[in-house]
Amino acid sequence: MPGQLYVVATPIGNLEDITYRAVRILKEADLIACEDTRQTRKLLDHYGIAKPTVSYHEHNEAERAAELVERMRAGAAVAVVSDAGVPLVSDPGYRLVRAAVEAGIPVAPIPGPSAVLAALAASGLPTDAFHFAGFLPAKPVQRAKMLEALAEEHATLIFFEAPHRVLEALRAIEEALGPRPVVVARELTKLHEEFLRGTASEVRAQMEGRETVKGEITILVGKAAGPAPDERPIEEAVEELVHGGLPRMDAIKQVARRRGLSKREVYEQLLRK
Repeated sequence: MPGQLYVVATPIGNLEDITYRAVRILKEADLIACEDTRQTRKLLDHYGIAKPTVSYHEHNEAERAAELVERMRAGAAVAVVSDAGVPLVSDPGYRLVRAAVEAGIPVAPIPGPSAVLAALAASGLPTDAFHFAGFLPAKPVQRAKMLEALAEEHATLIFFEAPHRVLEALRAIEEALGPRPVVVARELTKLHEEFLRGTASEVRAQMEGRETVKGEITILVGKAAGPAPDERPIEEAVEELVHGGLPRMDAIKQVARRRGLSKREVYEQLLRK
């Protein structure tokens, strides 16, 4: 019988933020694959978990994934963890999960702490839709292109950022996205947890006054504003599109779509004129 792969979420700061189930799975696993064994050992020691660990990171991912799959084929239960939060979210692990799935090995998620969701929940920004884009590119041109591509997203944007690049990132956000509401969440769940709120330029000004910026950082940007409602008479809106070269029926369809109406509703209002 094949073993199983458990994808285990671990605390993002406060060691108390771990589920009973996650502790049990880590205690029962035959092997724990860690992004950094030294970092994970602090958690394991805190909860009295004496299980063997093995490194699993971006530099040995391909080779180690094959080894771990063979262990699970032989019946081993393997738990994969990252240094903090949910494995695979801007962390290694995808190749291992894919290899396990292809080998017919069951994969079970053990949910728990997430910097993305923790930051979003406390940000005060809209939560109905969000777009997590991982780390912003380090190079200015690539960073600008990514932000420009996301400019029309009608969702709260969420990024991870390194502390030594956060001021550059905020400047790029201001240039590409304008004066939208921005939240910088720093050191979530830790002793020096804080949320800085304002526009990108206002938050940057707060951070520029510090000698250094340290810690794990999540940047959230408010969603793009939708287009201003068209309050002109429907006949005028349709005629403008027709004069611009659009066939009349296509113009009716476009006006209907923009106003959240059916084509028939628009057509009937035109007939009443």
